[in-house]
Amino acid sequence: MLHLNKKIFIVLFLFISGFVLATEPVWDANKVILKSEKITSGVYAYYPTNAKELEKKGLAVATSGGFIIGNKGIFLIETMINKRLHKQVQQLIKEASNKRVLYAVNTSFHGDHSYGNMYLNKNTIIIQHQNAKNYIAKHFENDKKFMINTFGKNRGIEEIVPTLPDILIQENSSMSIDLGNRIVEIIDFGFAQTGGDLFIWLPDSKVLWTGNPIITFKPSVPWLLDGHLVETLSSLKKVYAFLPKDAKIIPGHGSIMQKEDLKWHINYLQTIKDEVSKAIKEGLSLEETVKKVSMEEFKGYALFGWVHPKLNIPAAYKDLKKK
Repeated sequence: MLHLNKKIFIVLFLFISGFVLATEPVWDANKVILKSEKITSGVYAYYPTNAKELEKKGLAVATSGGFIIGNKGIFLIETMINKRLHKQVQQLIKEASNKRVLYAVNTSFHGDHSYGNMYLNKNTIIIQHQNAKNYIAKHFENDKKFMINTFGKNRGIEEIVPTLPDILIQENSSMSIDLGNRIVEIIDFGFAQTGGDLFIWLPDSKVLWTGNPIITFKPSVPWLLDGHLVETLSSLKKVYAFLPKDAKIIPGHGSIMQKEDLKWHINYLQTIKDEVSKAIKEGLSLEETVKKVSMEEFKGYALFGWVHPKLNIPAAYKDLKKK
């Protein structure tokens, strides 16, 4: 079951307080400029204009998404964190088509992927995972406080109110949406980061939107926010096996990737599993395991010094110890 428990909130808050200044968010929702990239006819990714530059440096990138234009209308992936960025997305859509947005899907409950729901046309059908809806219903106010702490005050987050979905995807299930001339598939591959993650697959164009389970290019690494190393690794392996060789991938925070780019993320998690398992068999404590499993070969991501030793190794140790 999905939830970011109180401990996770505290750990993340300490990270934010320690890694960046309170007035200097990892990325600024009042400054991000989005661009769209046409993948094929009627299929677009959108991401920050500086995404490719930041990816190369291993720095944090703002949220990415996309939209698919069909004969009946438009399918939108992600609605962004605030009104400003949501309006940018709507403008990118208008530049590509005069059709209306029929559907909007959130790949997770995370605010930078879903807060913009409140700015959608009232006739737009919103799609979420059942677990994402459950999380928002129980934890929205705490989540909004966390997002303000993360991205700063006066970024348009204070005014956000939750907007209920119209269609829910259940655990380990999928759904197909007919846009007239093309089918969009919404898939739950299993626990990937939040327990309420949705992957969007367009079979005719071989394009996949992953949300946060794949953040962006190497050297970024997965975040085991709610633990579940074994399940997350299994889910990403399922995704890799599912994709054809020439598939294109739009990650949660970056520009367009290829299938082979997923190997870095899978290899990172597999190495954690192998090395932490060895440490547990040797009887090492968590503190000893963190020191031993430093995995220098995966460094380069700006947040690695926190994500790896403070979040991912402890999560893996707990998960593997339990199993």
